[in-house]
Parts: sequence; structure tokens; C-alpha cells
Amino acid sequence: MTNCHTGRRSIGLGGPAKEGTPMLKDKTILLGVTGGIACYKSAMLASALVKQHANVQVVMTKNATEFITPLTFEQLTGHRVAADTFDRSFSYQVGHISLASQADLVLIAPATANVLAKLANGLADDMLTTTVLACCCPKIAAPAMNTGMYENPVTQDNLEKLRHYGWEIVEPASGHLACGTEGKGRMPEPEELLQVCLHALSHEKDMTGKRVLVTAGPTQEDIDPVRYLTNRSSGKMGYAIAKAASARGAEVTLVSGPVHLPKPPYVEVVNVRSASEMYDAVTGRSGEMDIIIKAAAVADYRPATVAEDKVKKGDGDLSIPLTRTRDILQYLGDHKRPGQFLCGFSMETRDMVASSRKKLEKKHLDLIAANNVKVAGAGFAGDTNILTLISPDSMEELPLLTKEEAAHALLDAILQRMG
Repeated sequence: MTNCHTGRRSIGLGGPAKEGTPMLKDKTILLGVTGGIACYKSAMLASALVKQHANVQVVMTKNATEFITPLTFEQLTGHRVAADTFDRSFSYQVGHISLASQADLVLIAPATANVLAKLANGLADDMLTTTVLACCCPKIAAPAMNTGMYENPVTQDNLEKLRHYGWEIVEPASGHLACGTEGKGRMPEPEELLQVCLHALSHEKDMTGKRVLVTAGPTQEDIDPVRYLTNRSSGKMGYAIAKAASARGAEVTLVSGPVHLPKPPYVEVVNVRSASEMYDAVTGRSGEMDIIIKAAAVADYRPATVAEDKVKKGDGDLSIPLTRTRDILQYLGDHKRPGQFLCGFSMETRDMVASSRKKLEKKHLDLIAANNVKVAGAGFAGDTNILTLISPDSMEELPLLTKEEAAHALLDAILQRMG
């Protein structure tokens, strides 16, 4: 299905990083609210969308107005709620056509079994269904209902039919339902649905069809059953890259060391712990990838042997013999297939450019993103970074950016070089 209104947020490389940049500015979201108890979550979702500077137009079914008043949404969005097909407040305009022509995205949340059945079969007998039938933008539904209703084959057939027509279906959560039972059918939380909207609208899908592998986080190398060697990597940069590539339409696989970060939406996450596990996970998937971005801080050394029991404290000093881990980036460079783009990261404390150029050449990279962790704003665990992008024939110094902005700047550079 064609999206009539696309666009990507400007990174603004000329200035400093800004926190909380609104990502839905100038985007109109038609929020359809149907008659379910989960309507109260829709109010929180509307508020979250407005905070991202989205223009939220709410259309309610008559049954929805029995659960929550239109005034609630009108106060949150600043717009009159549409609930009546014959509402004369649209003046000379045909109400549902006027709303449909504005929409960049349709989101039905909650979506009842009744409304899903209507939408799947082209029925248009109220303001919501007539409006949605006239929309040409992407459409998303978040089903919310009793488990038996959701699992009923008729409902499942209707959901499959909607997918066939280009709808995205957000799977309901499991848990305690309003009817008193436990099972699948809960409407996802507003934050999750906000991420769905951001994925759909925040960026142009200029990476559609590309398969991208990203590595992130540290590795942990066991000394004994209690202790291990690791580093200070938080994984934030790699996760930002994976999320950014996914938002731009890529099929993304994220191989992640141990981190304390939420799973990026629309990304396949492969969790690993040691350098050896990361080597196997990456090399086993690398051949099918179009772009590989190695942002993980992989241990260069591991203990030569792992003690079966906890190493006890003694009176003297303790030495731990170390052995080299397998070099993932070198393997990828040596086995890079024609047309594949390989980007590494180089985290240094001195001689950043010289060391990074040496790494670029030795490991046959197309691009390396270098930073100096001693520079304010470019260290571990923070939300900003200062990258220098080095290729065999160029160097570009980026300013202080949020890691999300830095991720998109890096992807811009990769796409430019891929042609």
C-alpha cells in the first residue's frame, strides 16, 4: 500500500544535539476508537502522540462514546471528535472524506471484533468505517477483546484478510482481561503503540529491501562461575543504529551482548554473552546481509581456562593467563562478498584517526565510525556521541549528536556510498 505522505526528520548536523526532538511533527494520525473497555488507554495514546507534535484526529464509534466521552479526546488533541456521519460541523465538506484526505496514518485502538469484521469486508455504516474506507494511507489495527472472541476462527480470518489488504495488525497482549478471565486479548500499552506509529511515520523508508546486521553491547568472558571480564559498553549506540535502520524500512538483525535496554521494535534480536557466541552468531548470518555494522565492544582477550569452581582468595597476587578471541571484524572483511557494505567502529583514547585508518585498511572495511571516549559527550553509557566517519577516500567529522541522530547520520553516509 502506498503512503501518500512520507518524510524523514532532519538531523540538523549544524547544531548541538537536542533531547526529545518531536518525530511526528506535521504528521496527521487518524485515531479510531471503538467500543471496548481499553478506550482509557486510547486517551493516553492520544496524549503521547500529541507530545510528539502529531496532529491527532479522533474518530469514535457510538459504542465507544459509552465508555469514554468525546470531550476527553477533544481536550487532549485540541480537535473536535468525529462520531456522527451526519455531523454538520464540517460545513460544506463531506466529513469522512475531509478527515481521510488529511491522514498520514490510520490507527484503530482498541479495535473490536465487530469493527475488524466491518473493515475486513468493506462495510461502511458509521463515521469510523466510512472514513477509514476512504483513506489511502497506511493502516494499523490493535485488536482488544475477550480471548474467545480473538481466537475465534472468524476473527482470525478477518485479521488475515486485513493483512492481505495491507493492514498491520499489532498482536494483543496476554494477561487479566476486563471480563475476569486470563488470556490473550489485552490492548498493547500506549508506549508500544506510540513506537508503532513512530516506526510507520518518523522516517522515509529508504532502506526497504535491505538486510542489515548490527552488533551491540559488551561481551562477558568467564573467569569462574562467579566472575567475568567485560567492558563499559552500554549497547546504546548499536541499539540506536538497529532501531534507525528498522525505522527506515530495513530488515534488521541485532546481535546483542548483555545490556539493560528494551528490545527495539521490528528488529530480530539474537542475544549472546561471550565473544565466541557473538562470533558464531555473526559469521553464521553475515553471508545473507547487505550491510553489516559492527558497533559491539567485543573482548579482544578471554581467560585461557575457566575454573570449574570459584577461585578462592589467597595471600599473594593472582595472575590470569589470557588468550586472543577470534576477530569477528577481520573475518567479515576477509569474507566480504561483492556488493556487501561493511562498517566497523573504532573507540580510541588517543591517535584516533591514525589508529582508525589502520584498522579500516587491515580489515578491508568500507567505512569506520571512530570516537574518542575521553571527549565529553562521546563516552560510554551516555545518550550522545561524537563520530568521525572515515572511508578509504574521505573523512567527515560529525558534531555532538544524540545517538539516535548519530545513527541516522551514519546510515545516510552508508547509503550515499552504496549508491
